Amino acid sequence: MPRVKRGTVRRAKRKKLLARAKGFYANKSKLYRAAKESVDTALKYAFVGRRRKKRDFRRLWVVRINAAAREHGLTYGQMINGLKNAGITLDRKSLSDLAISSPAAFATLAKQARAAATIAVKSAKNVEKVAASKAANAKAAARA
Repeated sequence: MPRVKRGTVRRAKRKKLLARAKGFYANKSKLYRAAKESVDTALKYAFVGRRRKKRDFRRLWVVRINAAAREHGLTYGQMINGLKNAGITLDRKSLSDLAISSPAAFATLAKQARAAATIAVKSAKNVEKVAASKAANAKAAARA
């Protein structure tokens, strides 16, 4: 098998990696091995950060929605549950944007969510009552 010298390919590869490490501290931007380790670590953190960013924004939106919902006498969970029961399919990003940019529109959504949540609670209580009465009837039938 013939010997491969890799002259220009090796230089291009190293040059590209050192270009990525530009601006790093001390030897991490000058020496190949240190630069390679630093670039690999930086890429790892960039990958993690892209996923972390999604989590952080969702947390921010939830906090904003919760604050706005509490101004209207609802908690975050009640607000989201009420919107779901009302059939309103707005995502958290647009809800938090509404809470900041147009509080009047958010107030109408909160009113709809409150109405849908109370209807759901009433229907859940009715279901419980029906189940309790069925259980009582079954007990009475078993005694007789």
